[in-house]
Amino acid sequence: MQVIGAPALQAAVVGTDASPERLSFYAEVMGLTPSEADGTPVLDLGPGGAEAEALALAVMACHGQIPAPVVRRRLPSLQVAAASRVRAAGAAGRGLRSATPDVAVAAVEQAHAGFFGLEVMNLRHRRFDGTMSPVIRREVFVSGDAVTVLPYDPVRDRVLLIEQFRAGPLGRGDPLPWQLEAVAGRIDPGETPEDCARREAVEEAGLVLGRLLRVGEYYPSPGAMTEYIYSFIGLCDLPDGVAGVFGQAEEAEDIRGHLLTFEAFMDAVDRGEIANAPLLLTALWLQRERRRLR
Repeated sequence: MQVIGAPALQAAVVGTDASPERLSFYAEVMGLTPSEADGTPVLDLGPGGAEAEALALAVMACHGQIPAPVVRRRLPSLQVAAASRVRAAGAAGRGLRSATPDVAVAAVEQAHAGFFGLEVMNLRHRRFDGTMSPVIRREVFVSGDAVTVLPYDPVRDRVLLIEQFRAGPLGRGDPLPWQLEAVAGRIDPGETPEDCARREAVEEAGLVLGRLLRVGEYYPSPGAMTEYIYSFIGLCDLPDGVAGVFGQAEEAEDIRGHLLTFEAFMDAVDRGEIANAPLLLTALWLQRERRRLR
């Protein structure tokens, strides 16, 4: 089979083994049908681009480990994760942190492939004494990048929190698995973090945000998760009666809004009712910057 398309995309799909099995696997996952030219099957991979190449690498990492139909069902999640890898490649410059790129990954096992993924990596990395570590085994929970945005009305000095059921606290054994949070969601392919923040504010709270103020961006749990979060404050009007029940039915969302004064919000923080890390971080940022915003 002949392969055409962007060279980098071809390299991601073909790898070092241009076997028909690899090409057939990729075609089945991506829903591609080879055409014919002079009696030779031709597989057109498309124009490429950074996200397409990252997606191809993620798809082909599953070859030989996960059946193509399973990978195809997970394609939307893989697209989100691929976009996350592209954003990660453009990370900000380093100051205090080690800048060495010396990490050698010997093998990656696809241990789980559902809405989220679980990868098991065998790797070595440069140690602070200059030597390479022995081969170590690390399990990584794979998801996409996400956004949180806290709606804030600087005139009325109010915030809007959302409340929804979360499986994580339930799995930990928390008898109250409903969490108070900022508006949040995964960044879709092709979206900027700011676009995502505005979309999620409409979907989860019925709000059209004004100016977005970046609180920070960070890994909430870098020891085990790929997730990277962009947190914002969204300036908007929050009149009486604005809090309601929202959410996307197709995602089984059931989301209730809570309209709180800034003082009531900080009281909830102080008494430990806010147990959501991005919201805590945003609360501290707002506490520091509130006077300037008003």
